[in-house]
Amino acid sequence: MLTQTAEPNLSATFAALADPTRRAIVARLAEGEATVGELARPFAISGPAITKHLAVLERAGLIERSRRAQTRPCRLNPAALHDAADWIATFRRFWEESFDRLEEHLAVVMAEQPKRTEEENAP
Repeated sequence: MLTQTAEPNLSATFAALADPTRRAIVARLAEGEATVGELARPFAISGPAITKHLAVLERAGLIERSRRAQTRPCRLNPAALHDAADWIATFRRFWEESFDRLEEHLAVVMAEQPKRTEEENAP
């Protein structure tokens, strides 16, 4: 269970990941470090727009940027996804348990079905 103190970070994580461009950047960084120029290349948006996306990801703690000579390499901070993964896992368990209960209920209903049909057809 997540604590109240984890909530602001969780909200920032989901807000940052709400944008498809930022999700694509995170997916690219999952493959390894990249410069801002390399991250911008697949998108038909301006350099300042990419920089704004990177700033949102950095504020959420999803990426880290450094300075190396003339480049600004970015890398994924996978630990920042931990709370979000835990939060999602809670709901996954909920749905799996719900589906298990539904399956058990349907098995009982189906087992009773032949009895009902026989009773309805009895003279």
